[in-house]
Amino acid sequence: MRGKGETTVEEFRAWLSQFDADGDGRISREELEHALRSLNLWFAWWKAREAVRAADANRNGKVDGDEVGRLYAFAHKHLHLKMSQLEG
Repeated sequence: MRGKGETTVEEFRAWLSQFDADGDGRISREELEHALRSLNLWFAWWKAREAVRAADANRNGKVDGDEVGRLYAFAHKHLHLKMSQLEG
C-alpha cells in the first residue's frame, strides 16, 4: 500500500524522463545530478554518483530499463523522495 505523498516507480520514471538531456531513454550520472539539484538536495553530485553506482546493474554508466526500479529503491531508501517534491 502506498503511503501518503509517496511516489510510484512509474511516477518516478516519468519525473526522471524530463532530465534525459540527450533523449536516449537512459539516465547518466550528470542527468541524475541535474534532477537532484532541481530538488535543492545538498551534495547532489555525490548522491547522483552513489545512486547510479547502486542502480547500474550492467555497469554501463547509465540507469536504463529495469534499473530505474533499482534507482527508485535507492532514492526512496536513502533520499526519502516524495511525489510532492517531484511535482515542484
